[in-house]
Amino acid sequence: MREFIEKISKLEHLTYKEMVEVSKLIFNEKTESQQIIDFLVALSKKGETSQEVAGLATVMKSFALDLQAPEGNYLDNCGTGGDGLNSFNISTTSAFVMAGAGVSIVKHGNRKITSAAGSSDVLEALGIQTSISRDATMDLLEQEGLTFLYAPNVHPKLKRIGEIRQQIGKPTIFNMVGPLTNPVSLKTQYTGINRANFTMEYAEVLRILGRERAIVVCGADGMDEASLAGKNSFVLLDKGDLIPFTLTAEDVGLSYAPVSAIRGGDANANAAIMRSLLKGERNAYFDTVLFNAGVGFYANGVVGSIQEGIKLATDTILSGKALKKLEAVIEFSKKIAQQEAV
Repeated sequence: MREFIEKISKLEHLTYKEMVEVSKLIFNEKTESQQIIDFLVALSKKGETSQEVAGLATVMKSFALDLQAPEGNYLDNCGTGGDGLNSFNISTTSAFVMAGAGVSIVKHGNRKITSAAGSSDVLEALGIQTSISRDATMDLLEQEGLTFLYAPNVHPKLKRIGEIRQQIGKPTIFNMVGPLTNPVSLKTQYTGINRANFTMEYAEVLRILGRERAIVVCGADGMDEASLAGKNSFVLLDKGDLIPFTLTAEDVGLSYAPVSAIRGGDANANAAIMRSLLKGERNAYFDTVLFNAGVGFYANGVVGSIQEGIKLATDTILSGKALKKLEAVIEFSKKIAQQEAV
């Protein structure tokens, strides 16, 4: 471990193979915590590369639970978080919209870290259990074409790493690997990061990891979602090509709105926002979900443009299909809870 620390302390990048080797040491219980801390801090100071992020993601996924998901064209729309903008749960809401239109969603998520309510927090406020069995998780996917994976449940080796990250108290490479380590094999992905200068590298990571098609976004003000508040930087990965582009809300027929218009609250407040939105209440929350679900549809390849995706998202909400999907998942969760009680 020490040789890797010395190398990156000299601002030398690690190869993918070297990062795989050091990542295995990071997850080895015998490796001293201080060495892991020294490595993560030094790597953060140097600045991570696509090879390094991909190497860690590969190893971390290899240690995840095998959920034995059937073969399928699954999409995850989990972002890295960390933008500090306290928006409502955009990607979680968008997941119900996309699933309502027939896209198979396997969404990776966690509790609040930088937001007032993380994905798992708001799901539980809605009455959806996040700590269900592996079989129940896959049953939900089979029945509803949508399931949620609570990261600590599927990554058992993360407990110690979480304690080490708390000791560091600053962002590390682990802040970037969450969306890359879904235990279910993904063909397509839509993910957001809060570093505009890393979108191309992050898309390169997705290419290394074998995604067939994906979109990375860094929104206006560094949001890890597509934002109504200005220019959004995207990179499309399509059949090995990386294609950068930018869009504003106005470019796709939506209206500008400041970030303050989509502020979230605690889990109960965000659950209320989600319900109102899925019932068709038109406002900045609604348009933000249209934008992100539209990009998600385009990333999945079910539409030929983001504008078509936004139209599909609008139709899915206003027809009641997205709300119906939410209610179906809540009902499934209630049945699981009753079975476990018995």
